[in-house]
Amino acid sequence: MESPSETTPARWGSLPSWLLTQTAGHAHRLVAEGFSSAHARGYHYRVLATLEEYGPASQAALGRRSGIHLSDMVATVNELADRELVERVPDLSDRRRNIISLTAAGKRQLRRLEKRLAEAQDELLAPLSPDERQRLTGLLSRLLDHHDRRTGTG
Repeated sequence: MESPSETTPARWGSLPSWLLTQTAGHAHRLVAEGFSSAHARGYHYRVLATLEEYGPASQAALGRRSGIHLSDMVATVNELADRELVERVPDLSDRRRNIISLTAAGKRQLRRLEKRLAEAQDELLAPLSPDERQRLTGLLSRLLDHHDRRTGTG
């Protein structure tokens, strides 16, 4: 059986955009598999990590901080609340709004997800030395910062 690199035309097979896209696909798969093994999704991790870093927040604020659209945020918070990983209580200053906070079970789940995420990073970057991993992360951060500034998304 031929590997994808043997069947990808050289015309685009060495383009950085192609290589980044293909590698991103592997990264997504590895992270999704890791989270799935802990009965979670990427949105779960993002919400739990955001709550731990910033503290309790309204669903709207949590959506902005985690980069999750409000329609997806409602479903995600419902899933996490059903599993008692977050607590949802009415905001005392505005009863139409809920405040979401992390529970002790949510903190434990976040630790499990962080472990799975670290394992996925190690698998993704397996052929690279620690110095190469650091350089790659720095270069990718620089590219992302540049394009976020240009598009106003950063």
